[in-house]
Amino acid sequence: MLIAALLLGVLVGGRLPDLSAATKKLLRLGVVLLGLQLSLPVVLELGPGVLVAVVATVAVTFLGTRWIGGLLGLPSGLTTLVATGFSICGASAVAAVEGVVERRDEDVATSVALVTLFGTLAMLALPLLGASPLWIGLSVHEVGQVAAAAPASGVATAMAVKLSRVALLAPVVALVGRGAAGRGAGGSGGAGGRAPVVPLFLVGFVGLAALRSTGVLPQVVLDGGKVAATVLLAAAMFGLGTAVRPKVLLRTGPRALALGALSTLLVCGTGWAALALLT
Repeated sequence: MLIAALLLGVLVGGRLPDLSAATKKLLRLGVVLLGLQLSLPVVLELGPGVLVAVVATVAVTFLGTRWIGGLLGLPSGLTTLVATGFSICGASAVAAVEGVVERRDEDVATSVALVTLFGTLAMLALPLLGASPLWIGLSVHEVGQVAAAAPASGVATAMAVKLSRVALLAPVVALVGRGAAGRGAGGSGGAGGRAPVVPLFLVGFVGLAALRSTGVLPQVVLDGGKVAATVLLAAAMFGLGTAVRPKVLLRTGPRALALGALSTLLVCGTGWAALALLT
């Protein structure tokens, strides 16, 4: 749904007024509502070995992708968006970090396209390799892709591992924001200003995750929050798409594809190795 909304925005781009202000608000509201999908007790039930494997996989994938992007000569903003999306939770993570890092609208579009393409390939390939639910949860990019890739008997386990990666969204984005602030780099396309160390929308994300973890919210609220988050993020991706110029996007095509492929191999390989060593 997110990639479809982005592509629709690209198709109608140039025919609509500037949507950047509304897009930023929609993105951040959508990320806040993602907190309703994160239950901390479920994550903690995985055990210390799996949780350490999650942290190691996210850290190695994020830092390794940044390093690979530098070797390929790609813009820092694009590399950071890809690193966050591939290591944590796909397009939702891209949406979370795009506001605290200096980037172009084309970088956001490229990152979402890459995470969709290579997440789909991982979703198809890992079951063919006989991957365990733990490995699938550690390696596949999007939450929905994890649910589709895991065997029916292991969906709950795979999703718990995936949500443990989502739990790292707030600290990773906060660290990226701190780095951007230290360099004096502004987010939102390089508009200037200093990025906050802990953006307010991340506080909302953590707050809703904590509320979800208390168990007081009825299922109808959780289901409604999931739908609302999807709609908000899709609307935001449409807005981002309207600002994209395909000719500019295509200039980084081959190198961006190489980054996506190598980052996917990195997250899958690190996830497998971490599980073999720690569980």
